[in-house]
Amino acid sequence: MLDANLKAQLKSYLERVTQPIEIVASLDDGAKSQEMLELLKDVASLSTKITLLDNGDDARKPSFSINRPGQDISLRFAGIPMGHEFTSLVLALLQVGGHPSKASAEVIEQIRSLKSEFSFETYFSLSCQNCPDVVQALNLMAVLNPNIRHVAIDGAVFQAEVDERKIMAVPSIYLNGEVFGQGRMGLEEILAKIDTSGAERQAEKISAKDAFDVLVVGGGPAGASAAIYAARKGIRTGVAAERFGGQVLDTMAIENFISVQETEGPKLASALEEHVKQYDVDIMNLQRATALIPAKNQGDLHEVRFESGASLKTKALILATGARWREMGVPGEQEYKAKGVCFCPHCDGPLFKGKRVAVIGGGNSGVEAAIDLAGIVSHVTLLEFDSKLRADAVLQRKLFSLPNVNVITSALTSEVKGDGEKVNGLVYKDRDSGEFHTVNLEGIFVQIGLLPNTDWLKGTVELSPRGEIIVDARGETSLPGVFAAGDVTTVPYKQIVIAVGEGAKASLSAFDHLIRTSAPE
Repeated sequence: MLDANLKAQLKSYLERVTQPIEIVASLDDGAKSQEMLELLKDVASLSTKITLLDNGDDARKPSFSINRPGQDISLRFAGIPMGHEFTSLVLALLQVGGHPSKASAEVIEQIRSLKSEFSFETYFSLSCQNCPDVVQALNLMAVLNPNIRHVAIDGAVFQAEVDERKIMAVPSIYLNGEVFGQGRMGLEEILAKIDTSGAERQAEKISAKDAFDVLVVGGGPAGASAAIYAARKGIRTGVAAERFGGQVLDTMAIENFISVQETEGPKLASALEEHVKQYDVDIMNLQRATALIPAKNQGDLHEVRFESGASLKTKALILATGARWREMGVPGEQEYKAKGVCFCPHCDGPLFKGKRVAVIGGGNSGVEAAIDLAGIVSHVTLLEFDSKLRADAVLQRKLFSLPNVNVITSALTSEVKGDGEKVNGLVYKDRDSGEFHTVNLEGIFVQIGLLPNTDWLKGTVELSPRGEIIVDARGETSLPGVFAAGDVTTVPYKQIVIAVGEGAKASLSAFDHLIRTSAPE
């Protein structure tokens, strides 16, 4: 099951195990069960501390639990955790085996102090780069607290459950049988949702902090770069982010970040965060900004208020809140979001195996999505508003070579249709003839660009007609002492490498501003 190279790597990791591990497999006569058993035998052969039993009686087959003998740990994988989930398997083995987590002592204590019973189920797909964050967070919680149980379920293996629960997006998380959340969620975010008193305590703690010299709002590439450059100047630096990593977390393959030949978004986001942590930077995660109160006079402090109730003050401010997926804004879109209307083809594509889907958007993202989906679904219809596709020529050649793809240009999507529970079609207008047409399908993947996260800034800093923060060559905004960087600004070409450079520039400009405004007369 595992090749020699992967076995060697896993063996080196398992040398860190200090406690005995018991793997109990629940199997049937199917091919997937045999495949799982081969995997588990490979794993067990790599450490004398691992015992494998195949007499489990769990209702989900194939599945296996990972336990520590004598301990009450309820952690189970239903399906074969390869692909993106192989890392989740490795971490589960290490943590059950006594290897400490990288989570902070404060977070670990918060998990251990939870008294209620929590039974989590997470549906994932092996191609989903967002799913491991959820699976690994809930697995850790199950290891640390016997009141918490978690089952990670491969939706492709347990398709009947997916159909019964009408799951059309992953990760989909259930708590005690009810929908808990969909999409990427980190450990702190899950904790905040089930332990509201902890979130309130955190907001009070943040509000009590002294003013920063430089506060960065946003934790994507621009925000991380700005924080590092500020901290290197030896000034008091803070980062408040809704989720550290930003839009990069939702990016699959990255092949144009200079000096890194190839990586994935979550890996790059993790590397950015680890780099920031090498410096004396106060990182405040899960903080969504809601209001900016600019300084009235030179020497006064800027204030940023957050959805959590927290507020922070700073001498200089860098806005790096990035962008989010642009929605179509048509009837039915909101009603059927995560019920057929999706934004991540890599994550949700496997749930539409053998079905008909549409991709909205003919840029690089849309064409790449259509190419990827064509290998999974029965048919792809790509709709582009313009009279021609805007994607790179090499991508277009690949797209038009595929037999199960239909491209429609000059198409204005006007309505998402459904049966009340899930998508069953869409309506588009032919911009040349003015006629309306209906396409029968089961899924719609929206790939029409980004919207800047500036709703909370309206009326404070000057914005462009597209809602972007207007900046000059130094990253300065219309407010003295307030700078901006990355996809949220008017700087053209929304690329990671450009955002990193713009973050550094904004930080250097902020430092220069502090020097000039704090100098004695």
